[in-house]
This record gives sequence, structure tokens and C-alpha cells, in this order.
Amino acid sequence: WMAENLAYEPSSGNYWAYDNNNSNVETYGYLYDWETACDVCPDGWHLPTDAEWTELTDYLGENAGGKLKATGTIEAGTGLWYDPNTGATNETGFTALPGGGRYYNGTFGDVGYGGAWWSATEDGTYYAWGRSMSYYYSDVYRFSDYKELGFSVRCLRD
Repeated sequence: WMAENLAYEPSSGNYWAYDNNNSNVETYGYLYDWETACDVCPDGWHLPTDAEWTELTDYLGENAGGKLKATGTIEAGTGLWYDPNTGATNETGFTALPGGGRYYNGTFGDVGYGGAWWSATEDGTYYAWGRSMSYYYSDVYRFSDYKELGFSVRCLRD
């Protein structure tokens, strides 16, 4: 697994810097719609499937989100997650960051509070599966949402 959110600017597709502020890309990477996310990983890497995400979280077991999340809090001046950043140990080196998302009407939200990552697996015509983590919980949540939304990407080596 890549150890940071993808910050690759493709030549086509839909992708955004959080709040349309390019200074956020260095920290959080880009937010991609699902179609772009499926094609954006570099050669030798791929967007993980829903099953590959499940394999990762099942392997990590209890407190999987905590094991994946970067440590520290904004309030303490030691991290990018809001307090309490429950369970965060980053023992995997995954360094999950709360890059937020781009939503239905083009607004952005949740930076500091949560992060969401696409999987390559569709859930019907309009939806695809992903995973999310929150500042307040130590779990990894499976979700299905509209493909047009913007979420982070982590690539997995082939």
C-alpha cells in the first residue's frame, strides 16, 4: 500500500484540491471522482478492490482504523486530525490523513475530521465502494456513495 494519499495530477478526468486550494495537495493529495480514481494509479500499482480493502482491515482486526491513522492532533500541534483522534497508533505506517471530501454540490467538507478512499469496486451503476475513517472512532467503515463525489486514493502494488 502507498504510504500517502495520491497527489498525481492526471491529464484528464475529475479531481480537486481540497477547497480548490492547491496548497492542500501536498498534505492531503487530490480528491478524485471514481472514474478518474480507477485510472490514476501509476504503472505497477492499482486502485484496491473492495475485497483488498476488506483483507487489509480484517488482517488488522480490532482498532484497524487506529492502526492506520496518523497520530497526534491539531489541538496539540502534533498532527492533522482533530481531537480525540481515537485509537491512532499508525503502527502500520499507512499514515491515514483526514483529507475530507468533495460533495454533491461542489462543496468540500470534513478535513481534519475524516478521510475517505475509493475502491475499484462498483456498487451498481451510480455507486462505488470505499472506506472511511473518523477522528472520533478507531474503526474503518465501508461505504457506498455516488461515483461523482471526490475522495482520496491509495494505490496498491500489483
